[in-house]
Amino acid sequence: MVIQLFPLWALLLSVAAFFQPDLFVGLKSYIVPLLTVIMLAMGLTLSPKDFKQVLHNRKAVVVGVLLQFMVMPIAAFAVALSFGFNTELTVGMLLVGSVAGGTSSNVMCYLAKGDTALSISMTAISTLLGVVLTPFLVSLMIGQSVDVPVASMLMSLFKIVLLPVAAGVLINTFFGNVIRKAEPVLPYVSMFAIVLIIAIVVALSSSKLVEVGLIVVAAVVLHNAIGLLLGYWVTYLLGFDARVCRTIAFEVGLQNSGLAAALAIKFFTPMAALPGSIFSVWHNISGSLLASYWSRKPLAAKDRDTE
Repeated sequence: MVIQLFPLWALLLSVAAFFQPDLFVGLKSYIVPLLTVIMLAMGLTLSPKDFKQVLHNRKAVVVGVLLQFMVMPIAAFAVALSFGFNTELTVGMLLVGSVAGGTSSNVMCYLAKGDTALSISMTAISTLLGVVLTPFLVSLMIGQSVDVPVASMLMSLFKIVLLPVAAGVLINTFFGNVIRKAEPVLPYVSMFAIVLIIAIVVALSSSKLVEVGLIVVAAVVLHNAIGLLLGYWVTYLLGFDARVCRTIAFEVGLQNSGLAAALAIKFFTPMAALPGSIFSVWHNISGSLLASYWSRKPLAAKDRDTE
C-alpha cells in the first residue's frame, strides 16, 4: 500500500519543498549518492539469468530498445520545441527522453499481465546501454547550442549506474539467500530515495516553478503519453502479442527520470532538472492507471497461452 501511494508521497514532499525550500536545499550534495542507492537496489533484484532472457525474445528486446532510444528522445525534443522551451528546459526534456527505462515499469508490467521477464531484461539492457547513449543523444540533439560534457557524463553514468548495478547483480548472485530476505525492503529504500531527490530538485527550483510549473507539467504529460502510445501501437503493428505490446509500452513510456534529474543538477541547472522531477511523479500515476485498466482487460487465448 505504501508503494502504491508513491505519487502521493512524492507530491506531498514536493509541496513541502516548494513552501519550505530551506529544509531541502542543503541536501543537494546527496542527490548522486541517493541515486547510487537506487541503482544498487535495482541491481540486487537482478541476476545473470535476467540478461540471458534477452536471448529468448531477441526480436522484442531489439524493437523495445530501439523505440526506447529513438521515440523518447525525438518526442522530447519535439515537445520542447512545440512548447517554446528555453535551453535549460529543453536539456531537461532531452535528459528525460534519453535515459533508460524506469524500474517502476517492471511493477506496472506485472500488474498489467505483461511479460515480466521481458520487462526486467529490457530494463537491465537499456540501463547498461544508457550509460553510453544518454550523453551521446543529448549532445547530438542540442550540442550545438549548449556545451554538453559528454565525457564527464559518461564517467558519471559509469559510476552512478554501471558500477552499482553490477555490484548489486554480483551480490545477488553470490548471496542470493540473504538478499531474498531483504528483498521486500528494497522498494521502500528506492521510493524514499527518489522522493527525496524530487523534493531537493523542487526546493532548488522553487523560485522558477511558479512561472513554468504548469507548462512543464503539460509537456511531461504529453511526452509520457507519446511513449506509452507508440510503445504499444508500433509493436502491435509489428505483430507482437498483447503481453509483449503492454510490456514495451511501459518500457518506452516510463523513464528513469530520477537519473535525468540528477544529471541535470550535476551538469546543468536546477531548472533543467524540473522535467525529470515532474516526470518521476506523473509516470507513476499514468503507469498505475494504465496497469489497472489492463489488469481488468482479458488477454486473448493465444496471448494467455504464452504465460
